[in-house]
Amino acid sequence: MTANESEPIEMPAEKTDDESAERDDETLELAAQVELLEEENRRLRTEYARAKQSKYRRTAYGLLALGGVTMLFGALVADGREVLFALGGTGLFGGVLTLYLTPTRFVAAAVTERVSTALSTNYRALAEELGLAEQVVYLPSERRSAQLYLPQSPDYDLPELDDGPVVTAAGSRGLLLEATGALLFEEFEQSASESVTARPGTLATQLAEGVVEQFELADAVDTDRDPGGGRLTFRVSGSALGAVDRLDHPLTSFLAAGCATALDRPVTLDVTEDNRADWLVTLRWETESD
Repeated sequence: MTANESEPIEMPAEKTDDESAERDDETLELAAQVELLEEENRRLRTEYARAKQSKYRRTAYGLLALGGVTMLFGALVADGREVLFALGGTGLFGGVLTLYLTPTRFVAAAVTERVSTALSTNYRALAEELGLAEQVVYLPSERRSAQLYLPQSPDYDLPELDDGPVVTAAGSRGLLLEATGALLFEEFEQSASESVTARPGTLATQLAEGVVEQFELADAVDTDRDPGGGRLTFRVSGSALGAVDRLDHPLTSFLAAGCATALDRPVTLDVTEDNRADWLVTLRWETESD
């Protein structure tokens, strides 16, 4: 082959009309499947909200029916009429109240979990960047029910509550943040049938019921108290928002913020996995004898 001659250049084979049509069909099929899945997801969310609303409405109608029947018996029966009227009025009032308070929108637990995970990740990143200790402390506060304090040193002095979010005072350097569970505990206090107590044993029961019954953050919470004082332990099963060992997880934050507020003293938090339940949440504080 001479210098002036060159090898022929092979051109890539053009796609045939059949291959292009086949790929277009595959793309359309995938798009159709995605659209069907999105529609099914919307349908399931709608059905879930409708089912929850139906549950509230059935309860309300049951209370109304029970109240009406009891009032009718009270009108017909002379003996115990006052008691029957009182019970009937309570049932009617409860039914109307349940209908009025039935929520119109429900947020899936997966959405809340992703939001809380992002928040915990950001807190952890800040703590690592500032070289803070791994201690987690919840402080009672006048501004909120409790604040989250992440000290720089394991041997720390309590910060002034107005020094946050970045505390630079010697001996108490760290982060002072709004606790995720502070607003939850305030809502719990407002809706509780009885006032929150400062007795640790009873307080543990109240907080556990708040986690399971009111906020539905877990399937079950068992409590244990140190007879000598200064410690409460919660065994958590079936967390609705994933792993509870994340920094300022809503469930643990609610327990710690509630304990710090009710006892009016700093509370340290420790979370580990447990063989008797999913998680072991331990709260500690200094007692008068310490």
